[in-house]
Amino acid sequence: MNQDVTDFIEAVKEPWQGELCSQLREVVHGAIPGVQERVQYKKPHFLKNGKYAAVISTSKDAVSFTIFNASELSLPEGLFEGPPERKTIKLKKGHTVDHEQLSSLVVQAASTI
Repeated sequence: MNQDVTDFIEAVKEPWQGELCSQLREVVHGAIPGVQERVQYKKPHFLKNGKYAAVISTSKDAVSFTIFNASELSLPEGLFEGPPERKTIKLKKGHTVDHEQLSSLVVQAASTI
């Protein structure tokens, strides 16, 4: 794991956001063996074979998780937004995260990278 990503997560102001970022990081690492990570554009990016697989970003009241290479994914209705090639879920405080579902989507999206 990249220290810059660890530093990013530890610097997140809201404890619930930091915890969620850590959980999402674990989802990505569990879904993509050997995933590379780095901070780019002030956000943690996760790469497989040098191509973007996922990114985590924070805002005042949410944590966003973007899955790249998402064109062929069968996504839950109304949960994700964005263009076909990348889909983002915006998670707010108290929102229950289905880690298994996210992991499955990341595995599927990364399988063709």
